[in-house]
Formats: sequence, structure tokens, C-alpha cells
Amino acid sequence: MSHPAHATLGQSSYPRLTRSLSAIESWGFGLTAHISWTALVPAIHAALGSQAIFVWIPAVIFGMLLNYQVKRLGMHFMNVAGGTPNYATKLLQNYPGLACYAAIGYLLNWVSYLAVNTIVLRDLIKVNLEGLGIACPEIFLDIGFTLLPFIVAFSGTRALSILHLFFVIPAFGLLIIFCVEGLGWLAFSSDSPGFFPSNWSSLSFVDWAKWFFFVSYATYSCETASSFVADSRQPTQTLRFLDFAAWIMPPIFLGGSWVMMRLATDPMLKDNAFMNLVAASQPFWGKSAAISVSFLLVAASLLGSATVVSNCPRILYQLALDKHISPVFCVVSRRGVFVPALTLTLVLCLIYLIWGDVARIVAVGNVGWFVSFMLLHLGLWLRRDRPEVLFPRISLAILLLEVVVLVVGGLAWGWLNLLIGLLFPIGVMGIDAVIRRVNFPPFHPNWWMRRYRTRPVVIIKDSVVLQVSILIFLLCSAVGVGWLFGVKLNKVATAGGENLFVVLLMTVAFVGVAIACWTSLPQVVAIAEAREAAEHLFTVAQDGILVVDDRGIIQQANPATESFFGVNPSELRGNHLSKWLPALVYYPDQWTKRSEQTLLHNGKNKILEISISDRPHQDFQEYVVILHDITQRKQAEQILRYSEAQLRQEAKHLASQLVQSEKMSSLGQLVAGVAHEINNPVNFIYGNIAHANRYIQDLLSLLRLYQENYPNPVTEIQEETEAIDLNFVMEDLPKLLTSMTVGAERITEIVLSLRNFSRLDEAEMKAVNIHEGIDSTLLILEYRLKPKSNNLPIEVIKEYGDLPLVECYAGQLNQVFMNLLANAIDALEEGVGNGEWGVGEKALPTPQICIHTKLTSENQVVIRITDNGTGIPENVQKHLFEPFFTTKPVGKGTGLGLSISYQIITQKHRGELQCISAPGQGTEFVIVIPLNQQTI
Repeated sequence: MSHPAHATLGQSSYPRLTRSLSAIESWGFGLTAHISWTALVPAIHAALGSQAIFVWIPAVIFGMLLNYQVKRLGMHFMNVAGGTPNYATKLLQNYPGLACYAAIGYLLNWVSYLAVNTIVLRDLIKVNLEGLGIACPEIFLDIGFTLLPFIVAFSGTRALSILHLFFVIPAFGLLIIFCVEGLGWLAFSSDSPGFFPSNWSSLSFVDWAKWFFFVSYATYSCETASSFVADSRQPTQTLRFLDFAAWIMPPIFLGGSWVMMRLATDPMLKDNAFMNLVAASQPFWGKSAAISVSFLLVAASLLGSATVVSNCPRILYQLALDKHISPVFCVVSRRGVFVPALTLTLVLCLIYLIWGDVARIVAVGNVGWFVSFMLLHLGLWLRRDRPEVLFPRISLAILLLEVVVLVVGGLAWGWLNLLIGLLFPIGVMGIDAVIRRVNFPPFHPNWWMRRYRTRPVVIIKDSVVLQVSILIFLLCSAVGVGWLFGVKLNKVATAGGENLFVVLLMTVAFVGVAIACWTSLPQVVAIAEAREAAEHLFTVAQDGILVVDDRGIIQQANPATESFFGVNPSELRGNHLSKWLPALVYYPDQWTKRSEQTLLHNGKNKILEISISDRPHQDFQEYVVILHDITQRKQAEQILRYSEAQLRQEAKHLASQLVQSEKMSSLGQLVAGVAHEINNPVNFIYGNIAHANRYIQDLLSLLRLYQENYPNPVTEIQEETEAIDLNFVMEDLPKLLTSMTVGAERITEIVLSLRNFSRLDEAEMKAVNIHEGIDSTLLILEYRLKPKSNNLPIEVIKEYGDLPLVECYAGQLNQVFMNLLANAIDALEEGVGNGEWGVGEKALPTPQICIHTKLTSENQVVIRITDNGTGIPENVQKHLFEPFFTTKPVGKGTGLGLSISYQIITQKHRGELQCISAPGQGTEFVIVIPLNQQTI
């Protein structure tokens, strides 16, 4: 049922519910249906007598199963408000019309419950007032009891939940006592009429269906706690309460009904709830029965009304959030008030109240309620393959039974009531359609959102005057009402005054909380929030905060002070601040408001910036001292003053690195360019050698034929043949061509190695064969490995492991190989030049370079380049990777090769480069890089 007018508003635009309710507060709402049993049981027992128990038993079983199913749905839809009806819309999401109808039908029954409670309370007061000879102001009571829960609800859910919990616990306890004590009295008392009835009357299916349709009003509604899962601080605990709510149904609905069946048997009682409950409880409660029953009935009515104004707005909120109804109903104020949803709930309640016929209100409301659960069971069957559905087959069986009960039982309550009940949800959906289309600002969420964003939080600056005025008014009103009732009670001896006292007591409690919600409670909440914010800042502040009295004695200290003084904050209290900061002597009013102090802590000096402000109170004076550690700032300032030369050196270093990097880059480009230029003519020569060889072989073959067919050439040819030594030419020319082919192939290999080394034709980061890069580097350096006049040959040993392709910066990694291998060759050449590789008995092994590669179990590639040279002293190893450090003669080394190699490995590849060496034992460089750079 979405509408284009609100297309720009997504779910993320709406205020979300805050998890403000404790688990026990949400449990209180879950007990409302159990207490409502007191209002329902007299009617069914007046009509069916002992046979009523056969209606209650299946209704309780179905209600218990429903609780377990709703709990499973709640665990799956943890952030869905409104409970059962909104779970039904999720199950029927493919049928949005049915989904919306189910939720609205559920809602309308709860709204009718509030109207019924209002009428019941008015009638209860009217009966008691007439007994005292006092006229009953019916209109005033109707309006008052209807608006009372809304007044509290319009101020926020939290106060209403606490008020509800305060009364629901004693009411629920009293109801349990009634059921247990009544069953015990029936079973063990000598005055008991017997636990079981002497005979059972017959029960037709029509009567059973009619009253099953009626009692489902209570047994299906024991899952109310699920409505508050979305704003519960412990949603899992809230849902676990449904187990308790299920198992407490048998002792109340079955046990209590059994007590009523056996003890409230007087036909004159009819269906009057008060008289039936008093008659049933009087045998074991005696004189306290009347006032106890009055408390139960008043509690059931007022607590039921409180649950209605808490539950219904959440249903509308979630429907709007899921785009089933107008988005205006999902607007929530800063204090968590559903103003548009509460307003619609109030309008619907007034419609029921104006109607005024309790029997018809219950019948009409129950139709939509019953259809809602039918659609829930339909949704469970349609989604039977989903994990959140517990009993799909049982749900289908219950659905089929509910269809029969709706037709038979609904008609038994009157076809007109059935028709009105079926059409009423459609009428509400029509109201929603009107709200969507009427261009009235309060019907659109943007109007409310702008109002909430711009409206400041109401905080009364001088609330003392208001609080005292309200207290005077309440006290005077209470004294005046009490005096009037006292006068009347003295004139009339009729009993019933204590019943009015119960009604008055609970009503005053609700009125008092309502007044507090609109006056003092916002101030208390604002003060509490301000205190919590101040305490939070005091606790989490990284600066030290001390509160000292007018003598400088520490009264409070935040946790951060421990890092300043090295003492637990509790140990600071009672000491003068000068104990740690000697400069702060005498009294705080003589201290400088802002200063720098030196603190000795753990043998080190800390420089603290001290800020002091006074905080006057009515009876005493105290000061707030803020300690800010500026030691690092002072050190930084000192370092900056003496770092100009160091910065110039670093700039020179960076410039050299950039120059070297540019040189290496230029060298790579030069190598690639030269390789490309050489490659073209070499390819031309190499490609034509094959043709030249074939042509020459053809000419030689032709020449042999001439020799065979003309063995005696002319003198001139013979002389030329001897001059050019034809036989030698014919023998040597093929060998010459073969040599040229080998040379061209060698040049091609060198060109390929140069291109592979430069890697300029590949992406910067690419998976490559590491071994190819090492081989290319060795090929470029091959001329240095061969023996020379004064050098021995250098043997290269390759111990390649089975490496996959390695992700790396191939060109830069080849530069590392070039630097390390060139350094190894330099070290070996230096050893040979110094005569360390001698002959005879003192001869050393052949100069060797060993290259070893492997892949570790942690997907690390390890490359070891080892030489058997003279090694590197330990004092030199410490500086190997420092820029500009070199052991080579001036003009031969720059001192940047190993430094740049170290940066390439550690920074570019997030790896490690280590040097392992000892004098006389050779040198080993170990490169470790990850196999895949993306996993870093």
C-alpha cells in the first residue's frame, strides 16, 4: 500500500526505536491477558456452567502452542515491533492486502478492550456510588478513564511500563493465590461442595464454537510481551518470558475456571464479574473477598488500558515501517512517543466508546481478532519450509477448525456483528487511504520530522515553583474529595465504600503518574541525563580532573589521574594537592588560574598544564583542577628547535633516493629500449641466416656438379680456384653460418633476459615466475662469473623449490636480485684479489654463490642468496641497510643499493630482508615476501 508521495523516504529516514525497556518491564505487559480472565470468566460460566471447562481446555492448549510459535518468530524477527500481528505480515509478505488486514484486525480488538475497560470501570463506580446515594458523573468518568492511559502514553513508554509493572505484580500474585487457594479449598476443606460436579450438562457444537470464539479473546493474547521485543534492552529475555506465560495459563484459565464453576453456582449472580468472583472467593477469603476482587477488576481494567496504549502504537509503527500503511505512523518523537499512532488509537477508541454496547463491542472486536489469528496460521502453513515455523501441520489443523468456529460461532453471536467485525478493518484501511491522499501537513511524516528536529527539549528553568504549586493543588484536592466522601459515608451505612477506595487508589496512582510525566518527570530525566553525561565525561576524560575544597584538599579524582600521579584515585582523596605539585601551596583562591607545573613521576619529569576554576555552592566552595600533560608538546618544541640540520640531511637523503630511483627507472627504460632496438636487427639477421645457408648450399651443390661434369676447367678458372682455396671455402662456409646462427641465438637470449629484467612491458603488480627473474639477472651478470686473468670462476648453485606464481613488483624485485648478486660477486672478487683463495694445501673451495628458494606453510616465499666469501663483521652488519653506508672505495659504491633493496622488500612487499654473516663464514641474505599481496 505504498504511495508515490512518500517514495523519497526510505526506512532509514525514520526514527528507530531505542531499546529503553528492561526485560522485566516487558514481562509486565505479558501478564495483562492473564489478569483479563477475571472479566471474561463470569459470562461463559453463566451460560455453560460446568461444561465451560471443555471450552477452556482446547483454547488453553492452542494458546500455549501459539506462545511457543510466537517466541520462535520473535527470535527470527528480533527487530520487529508490534509482535504477533507484524510477524503475520512478514509471513504473508507476498499477500500485502491480507497481511495488512490481519494486523488491523488484531489492533481493533485491543482498542475495543480499552473501551470495554472504561465502561466496566464506570459501571463499577456507578453501582457503588448509587449505594452511597451519590450521583455518578458518567460522561466525566468515560472521558477520564479513556484519556488517562493516553495522557501517560503521550509522555513516553518508560513511565507507563513502570506504572504497569508496579500494579501488575500484586494483581497477578493475588490472581494466582485465588486459583491455588480455591483449588486447595475445594480439595481439602470440609465445607467444600466437592472437587468434581455430580453431573455434567450437555454441550452442543454451536455453543462450544460460540464460546470458543469468545474465550480466544484471552487465551490467544498471552503473547503480548513479543510486542516490545524491538525496544527491549534484553530482547532474548523478553521472548523467553513467553514460555512462562504459556505454562501459567493452565493454573489460571483452567484452575481459576474450575473454582468459579464449583463455587459461583447461584443463578442470581448472572454474568456480573464482581458478584461471581466475590461468591467464588468468599469461602476461603472471607470478608476480604470484596476488596480483593475490586482490586483485581480495577487492575485488570486499568492495566489492560495501559497495555492497549503501549501495544497498538507499535503495531501501527511497524506496519508503516513495512509500507503497509501511511508512513506518518512510523514517526517517533525524541522521547519515544508515537504521536500519530496514538492519535489514531484514541480516535478508534472513542468510536467504540460512543457505541457504548459492551456485548457488541466485544463481539465485533473479536471477529477481526479471530480472523487475524486465522491469517497467522495460514501464513505459517504457507511458510512451512522456513526455520522459524514450528508446527506447520498443527497450524493448518487449527486454521481449518478456526474457519468453522468463525462461521458457526460468529453467526451465533449475530450475523450483523460478524459482518461489522469483518468490514471494520477494511474501514480502517480506508481511513489510511484517505490519510495518504489528503494534503494536510500532519498527515505526512516530513511535517513531524521537521517539528521534532527544530523543537527544543522542554526544560523549565525554575521548576520548583511549578512542583510546589502542583503539590499544593493535589493535597488540597485530595483533602477536599476525602472530606466529601467522609461526609457521605457517615450519612449512609451501605457497604461498598472500600470498593470505591480501591478504584480511587489506583485511579489516583495513574493520575499522579500522568501529572508527573508532564511536569516533574521530564525535569528529572533531563537532570539524570545531564548527570550521566557529566559522570561519563568525568570517567572517560584522558585529562586528569580533580575537585578540591577551599583549602586545597582533594575531594574527587577521575580515573585518568592515576596515570599522572601513579596513585589510585581513592588514595588521592583527603590529601592536599601540594603533596604532588609543590608549587600549589596555600589555598586555591591564591592559585594562578592557568599555569605550568613540573611533576616527578617514576623518576621522570612531567610537564603539566594546570587549569583551575571555582564552582560555588550554596553552603560551600570547591574548585575544579584540570591536568593536561604537555610533556610531549614541550619535547616536540625542543626537538623542532634543534632539528633543522637533521631535516636538511633527511631531505638530502630523500633527494638521493629519488635520484637513485629515477636512475634505476631510467636504467630499466634504457635497457628495455636497447633490448628493443637490438632485437629488430638481430631478428633480421637471424631470420635471413637460414635463407643464406640454403642459398649457399645450393651454390655449393651446383659447383660440385660443374667439377664433376667439367673436370678440366680452363687455366684462368684453375688459377682462381687455387688462389681462393676453393676446397677450404666449401668446407668452412657451413661452419661459419652455423657459428653465426649460434651467435644470433645468444643475442636473442640476452635481449629476452634484458626485457625480462626491466619488466616494463608488464603491469606494476603481477603474478610472475620468480625463478625467471633470478635467471635473467644471472644472465646479465654472467660476464662477471667467468674466469679472468686474475680471477677464479664463480660457481652458481641453484636450489630452486617448487614455487607457484608470486604476486610482486617484478621490476623492483629484479633490482633487489641485481643488488644482492652484484654485492656477492664483489665480495668474492675482493677475496680472490686479496689472495684468500690460495693453492695447494691452503686452497679454499671454489668461490660459490648458492641461490635457494622455497614456499613455507604460511604461504611465505623465502629466497636465500649465500656466498662463501670472507663474511661481514658484526659492527658493519648493523649499518648495512642505512642510506649512504658503504664499505667500498670512493667512487665505486653509492651506499644506496642495499637501502633501496630493503625498502622495496619491507615497504613495497611487506616482507623481510635479513643479513646473516660472520667473519670467515660467508654471507647470506634472506628475502621473505608473502605469496599473495592482497592478503596483507
